[in-house]
Amino acid sequence: MLHPHRTHDQASPPRQHFRVMAIQRADILVLGLGPAGASAAAEAARHGCRVIAVDRKHEPGRPVQCAEFVPAMIGIEVGELAGAVRQGIRAMSTFVEDDAPHMKDRFPGHMLDRAAFDALLVSKAVQAGAHCQLGVSARRITRHGRVELSDGSAVAARVLIGADGPRSLAGRAIGQINSEVVETRQITVRLRRAHQATDIFLSADIPGGYGWLFPKGDVANLGAGVDPAYKSRLKRIVARLHHRLCDSGWVGAEVLGLTGGLIPVGGMLKPWNRIEETLVLLAGDAAGLANPVTGAGIAAAVHSGRLAGQAAAASIGGKAAAGEEYEEELDSVFRVALERALRRRRELAATYQAGFTPEKAALRRGWIAYPEYWAV
Repeated sequence: MLHPHRTHDQASPPRQHFRVMAIQRADILVLGLGPAGASAAAEAARHGCRVIAVDRKHEPGRPVQCAEFVPAMIGIEVGELAGAVRQGIRAMSTFVEDDAPHMKDRFPGHMLDRAAFDALLVSKAVQAGAHCQLGVSARRITRHGRVELSDGSAVAARVLIGADGPRSLAGRAIGQINSEVVETRQITVRLRRAHQATDIFLSADIPGGYGWLFPKGDVANLGAGVDPAYKSRLKRIVARLHHRLCDSGWVGAEVLGLTGGLIPVGGMLKPWNRIEETLVLLAGDAAGLANPVTGAGIAAAVHSGRLAGQAAAASIGGKAAAGEEYEEELDSVFRVALERALRRRRELAATYQAGFTPEKAALRRGWIAYPEYWAV
């Protein structure tokens, strides 16, 4: 190309580089492919919706950031998901300080291989017709509801499901933020004898949380969670519990693995809103559905994910009140239990904030195994 007005001693103007972002279009975009996101993607795809689901992890469920225990629930005992169960749980033992354990003999549940569990759920979503992309994360949600992804593309969807954990980008976009969390640290150790109970360790020295030993075949997950204000103590708390259980002959000294993460403990958030014409639904930890006392969240994630997928499909089908009805469903299933747990959590927190050390009776009142927890 000729430039008739340019001479050799004129500097060329700087080139302008414009990035053209590829736009993917979908009925529904799901952020996160953990139990909530994969369940939502599968449910929406089964209803005939065009679903795109993304997760920053390159492999479902890895690295594992979970204690891997779930109470017995429909869908785990049967079918192909049983392949993710590593052992059954029959009971729960609770140790308050140095007291003898309180046994709750009927506490059925399962210890999962969480990575295998997540992989099975993602496989079900793919089989249902969802387009699942691993190793891709959401970078930004625009004021128009478009989601920009880490691979340089963007998705314009009519419904956005935020199943992207306690620090949810989707939640932040609609002003719903998990402001109360627990910090966790967990190691994997060898079990020295077979064990079919979950062991819980309550102590005033574990503020805002508790310690645990959850058996999984010939190994166990040993860990603790604390209020973030006490995060600096967490490594020492877990090490002390490990030494205690080594000395008692329960577990081996070798640390086989290490993980940790955040658990939302502030109770349920408002699980929907709109960004212009885009309906946004939150599920699982993004919606604050983890139990504020136990931290349990897998069952709630699966159930809320299914409900979110159904609500998203209903919205695509023309139901204007899909968001409101989704919130009503979550309220009916989770609200009472979460509010009770949050009350108990805050009762204990108030003791620490006042500068006092909780007595054993207060620790018992704050844990689900004791009748005091369920009293008015």
